[in-house]
Amino acid sequence: MPNNASDTRLLIVSNRLPIQASFRDGTLEYSDSLGGVATGLSSFYAAYDSIWLGWPGISSDRLTETERRGVRAKLEERGCRPVFLTAANLRDYYHGFSNNTLWPLFHYFPLNTVYEERYWKAYQEVNAAFCDEVLEEVRPGDKIWIQDYQLMLLPQMLRRKLPGAEIGFFLHIPFPSYELFRLLPWRDELMAGLLGADLIGFHTYDYVRHFLSTARRLLGYEHTFGRIVVEDHLVKVDAFPMGIDVERYASGAGDQQVQDEIRKVREVVGERKLILSVDRLDYTKGIVQRLDAYEHFLGCHPEFRERVVLILVVAPSRTRVEDYRKLKRRVDSRVGSINGQLGTVGWVPVWYLYQAQPFAPLRALYEAADVALVTPLRDGMNLIAKEFVASKTDGRGVLVLSETAGAASELVEALSVNPMSKTAVSDALHTALTMPVEEQIARNHAMQARLRRYDVVRWAEEFIHHLDRVRDVQSELLSSVLSPEDRVDLMDAYRRSAKRLLLLDYDGTLVPFASRPMQAAPDEQVLSLLSALTADSKNEVVLISGRDRATLDRWFGGLDLARSAEHGAWIRERDGAWRTVVPLDNAWKREIRPILELHRDRTPGAQIEEKEYSLVWHYRRVEPALAAQRATELKETLRHYTANLALEVREGSRVIEIKSTGVDKGRAAGHWLDQQEWPFILAIGDDWTDEDTFRALPAFAFSIRARLAPSEARFNLKNVREVRELLQELAEVA
Repeated sequence: MPNNASDTRLLIVSNRLPIQASFRDGTLEYSDSLGGVATGLSSFYAAYDSIWLGWPGISSDRLTETERRGVRAKLEERGCRPVFLTAANLRDYYHGFSNNTLWPLFHYFPLNTVYEERYWKAYQEVNAAFCDEVLEEVRPGDKIWIQDYQLMLLPQMLRRKLPGAEIGFFLHIPFPSYELFRLLPWRDELMAGLLGADLIGFHTYDYVRHFLSTARRLLGYEHTFGRIVVEDHLVKVDAFPMGIDVERYASGAGDQQVQDEIRKVREVVGERKLILSVDRLDYTKGIVQRLDAYEHFLGCHPEFRERVVLILVVAPSRTRVEDYRKLKRRVDSRVGSINGQLGTVGWVPVWYLYQAQPFAPLRALYEAADVALVTPLRDGMNLIAKEFVASKTDGRGVLVLSETAGAASELVEALSVNPMSKTAVSDALHTALTMPVEEQIARNHAMQARLRRYDVVRWAEEFIHHLDRVRDVQSELLSSVLSPEDRVDLMDAYRRSAKRLLLLDYDGTLVPFASRPMQAAPDEQVLSLLSALTADSKNEVVLISGRDRATLDRWFGGLDLARSAEHGAWIRERDGAWRTVVPLDNAWKREIRPILELHRDRTPGAQIEEKEYSLVWHYRRVEPALAAQRATELKETLRHYTANLALEVREGSRVIEIKSTGVDKGRAAGHWLDQQEWPFILAIGDDWTDEDTFRALPAFAFSIRARLAPSEARFNLKNVREVRELLQELAEVA
């Protein structure tokens, strides 16, 4: 937080520091880094009590130990901590996995994606190196904010070492759809890595939606309003569209150096209209397609020949990567072709600048341009579009923006185009060049107001604020977790009691959920635990499950165990036979089953489970979007058919169950609760069906929900593993 507001520090962790070291004539020099993350966060970072960790821009192989210490000391003066990387690290982790695997796939270029095991190994090693540096720097109470795709494993690595740490992660590039992400051989590890954070941020809600779908389909995590419970912590996933330092670009109009640069441009351009294109050399930016569209425009509108010029600014990037060298040759060729075929004496259609532009010349180009042509094929946000709009202090100028850039969802007054359509881009250029000045001003003022309201500082503060809110919600959930003191009380009460009643759910409590119901058979540990607990003559152990009675007999018939089946429809004493709690009728199945069958047949992956007095429609293996649609349709249809029947429709963990009213686990639990006075009662369950059991218990009972979720239970445990550990402790009580 700001220095004058709090002692809490913010640790920003990114691949590269905002300051880079380099040798010049044998001497180490330091300069500001170029790039979206470093540039975007620099103004926010400077105003906070922050430490920035990242690579200093020079291979550690080139530095002596003395030079390393010097680099570290110099960077510490600027609030930075270097993470030194070798040339091999940079080759395989950065140029390899980050930029030849993740970058193309996340930008929807699967044919450019390289799947190389040594790249993956290097990516793991470098993420671990970053983890070590953070662990050396972090203090209690610090917030950790990890940036971008190069460090997707780091949140989980830090979570394992610092379980209570406050960790945020922001992805500055698109998150792809599940269909693309699943192509990665290391997809599960990358998702688990990200889910180590408390808050995961993306530029747009499309990316949020893709991430949540992937988390559900790969790892089985459901979400509620973007919140996912992962083992022992809550993860919030949300959109935070990154802003820019608006004032820097708006105030540039008064900078003398900027004005000098504008005069230089205007002296050469004259009265011609100026179209501006600014990009880093990358195949995702659509530079070749943009040139094709410009040539198409000049062919369709010959009246603009010699009246317009395109300034194409391309910053060199990844020049050692073959795909980028090929792209450079294609761009060179297209520029040469257009200028050679269409140029005349005194008019060059394309001015090509293959160089990174410092602030003043770039700001001058923004102000001088009549049109900004920003048409990436895929882009996480694209700050060039925002910088152009912020620079138009007189309101004149038109932004032509690709609909596939993240910024398109904010800059809705821009002329939106499909970057793959030459005709669409050509038509947009014509519209932009002929747009009345009043309309230009109205569009730009609306976008400028939006950019001012949500600038880069507001973006960062909003992210940190939400990180704090997630931690508050997480604290509320954790406040009900069975504490060491509560555990001692539970164990003492258990030891003292001559009679004990243990009411245990099965699926999700004693065993994890499985994609197919019959795959969740009890393992040796579960059988051993139940055997030990039932062997104690003081214990009455009751398994209250949604399973049918035949399955429970098959799995647990060898144990001296009371049980209830079908969520309370059937009960069986340890030495008795199965019987219903209340008289039941299943004639209704003849009407309801065809409805379930129809929805099953229309929903690949859905299954029907028939019990004696209930029907269950499972959709755990159904594609998430289809599952949500079909489940809603089925619930509405069932409620219509069951309106006048003694049936209820209840939704559980990816199941919809139809059963007789008045039958639930609470009623089944009441059968054993009413048998005698129980000095000790323990009930453990994991979902909504177990809430009926919790409500039926006396106030002194130890009720536990086996996941982090709001509940009628007094306490929570985090997962199946913790439930088993508690039961093991009870089984070992002498």
